[in-house]
Amino acid sequence: MAQPQKNLSPVEIKKMLDDKAIILVDVRELDEHNAVRIEGAVSFPLSRFDPRALPKPAEGQSVVFHCAGGVRSARAIAQCQQAGLDYCAHMAGGIQAWKQAGLPTR
Repeated sequence: MAQPQKNLSPVEIKKMLDDKAIILVDVRELDEHNAVRIEGAVSFPLSRFDPRALPKPAEGQSVVFHCAGGVRSARAIAQCQQAGLDYCAHMAGGIQAWKQAGLPTR
């Protein structure tokens, strides 16, 4: 049975990134990622998404997804769960919430 989706705040994500506790996967399209991105996020557009090709987390790390507002990252979680992977966390509100929280982008 699939685990429930975990909604993490941008502030939680920032701390986890700083602590190297997560791999942050940006599932927006490449042009969106190139226009504005979170430092350290790995681009893996949902249009080409394959859960089996995700970077493998180190011991103690988690995989967390983000997109523009939360819809595509929730779809990525569903695809991971269908593939039998326990990657079920994403950033609530996406990069829009990140920017609203005043957190840095590139």
